[in-house]
Amino acid sequence: MKLKSLSKEEIETMSFDDLAYEILKEKGKKMKTADIFKTICDLLEMNDAAYEAQIADFFTLLATEKRFIQLDKGFWDLRENHTAKIEIEDFSEDEEEIEDTIEEETINDEDDIYLDETKESDDDETDDELKDFVVIDEDNESEL
Repeated sequence: MKLKSLSKEEIETMSFDDLAYEILKEKGKKMKTADIFKTICDLLEMNDAAYEAQIADFFTLLATEKRFIQLDKGFWDLRENHTAKIEIEDFSEDEEEIEDTIEEETINDEDDIYLDETKESDDDETDDELKDFVVIDEDNESEL
């Protein structure tokens, strides 16, 4: 839709965010908040006092409307112009490398187990701690 082809009455019925959308769509490039709102004010034949009174509300409108995205240095653009592009690559070679690495690590871990058998086990310390431990059976409780 071309804004210049619309009548003044049609433009007056449009919301500020719809006007901003159409302005950015027609321009095809990013714009600053003040420039977008000045264009809207020109279209609606609003004076400078109205511009100053409503510019803050217009900024809030842009910030909360999901169709717009704020860029660096106060510029705004349409979010649809800044969608993320996701590229899917074939990861089969990487998966094979990962599987090979896992297999190598598993083999190395198993080798370490055999090396650890030569070390003195910690089981002896556990046996010493339990030497005074007595198990009481409910049936034999009266014998103590």
